[in-house]
Amino acid sequence: MAWVSLYKRILPSPPAIELAATQGKKLFEEALQNGTVEGFFKLHSSCQTQSEFAFCGLASLSMVFNALAIEPPRLHKGAWRWWDDSMFECWVPLEKVMGKGLPFKKAVSVARCAGGNVEAFYSNKSSIDDFRKCVMSCTSNDKSHMITSYHRPTLSQTGRGHYSPIGGYHAGRDMVLILDVARFKYPSHWIPLTLLWKAMNTIDGTTRGFMIISKLPKTPSLLNIWSCRYESWLDVANYLMDDVPVNLQSSNVTNVQEVLSLIVTSFPTSFAEIIKWIELRGHTGPEIKVLKQVRETELFKHMIMVDRSQIWREVQTIFLLSLPPQTWSGIKDENLLQEIYSLFSLDDLPHLLREEVLNLRGELDRLKICQKEKYNNLSD
Repeated sequence: MAWVSLYKRILPSPPAIELAATQGKKLFEEALQNGTVEGFFKLHSSCQTQSEFAFCGLASLSMVFNALAIEPPRLHKGAWRWWDDSMFECWVPLEKVMGKGLPFKKAVSVARCAGGNVEAFYSNKSSIDDFRKCVMSCTSNDKSHMITSYHRPTLSQTGRGHYSPIGGYHAGRDMVLILDVARFKYPSHWIPLTLLWKAMNTIDGTTRGFMIISKLPKTPSLLNIWSCRYESWLDVANYLMDDVPVNLQSSNVTNVQEVLSLIVTSFPTSFAEIIKWIELRGHTGPEIKVLKQVRETELFKHMIMVDRSQIWREVQTIFLLSLPPQTWSGIKDENLLQEIYSLFSLDDLPHLLREEVLNLRGELDRLKICQKEKYNNLSD
């Protein structure tokens, strides 16, 4: 029996046009002149090949995250910061993806939890006109990139469901450039937008669509949740947002010192890893200003009773200021409650510190959402 090579496949053309072919190059040149391949260059510099047959979604996310310079939560291979398939294991079990693939809804969840600013569009709740407008917008800049989830057989290609980023658009021919992450199989190619929409709108047990990913707005960054071990931040978020309100409600605290003692003496042991990470990375000008402003707050002056290093007390103070007002509702003494509200008020904080606190408050909320999404990923 003759051995059949599985090295690449012949790209069905039509409907596809290979980017490297003469006609594909001409389409690219025309699209370049029209300004609708602006995102191509950063994506191309970050091109990846999926490492497993079912990892097309993770490879697409890796490619887009690297193109957007979204910093990964840890070093890759212990040496440098670079996204690859395996970096998403914090938010989705890789063995489950390997066995069942990654449904579009979960891919959106993983992208958000990993630190991307994500807009998701489901084909059954969108339209081809919406899709075309989004394609034109994404391909006209390099600040946002699109990932599509589509049905390969609709494009006359082998396989079933697949993900890949979009690298360009040719308005005259109404064609999109797919940067296929299964590079061992098919090269980058142009495909009619109407046909891709049909492939995205094909339901065979799963709902498909497209997502637009951009980088989250930069804020004061003393505490960057996505640059330290995810589990450490999650331990602290769970403690502050779940345990602290319950502990306060079941206690009989009578003054501010008892409230603070109850909270700060029970911080998770993983908090030490966060402190170590902050100390190792050093501080820039804005971060030094934030820390100086922390030391000037009334709350920090109360934290002096904590037998810890200054940086430990500074970071704990920022965490405590980030807690939402409802945290304290369990305090039974009305006078003490009003004193706590006054002490933890953000109204009189300096602008830079207030921005840092609001940023952290949003990140803690997002951590809890991501934890829920991760649990759903495990249980679905």
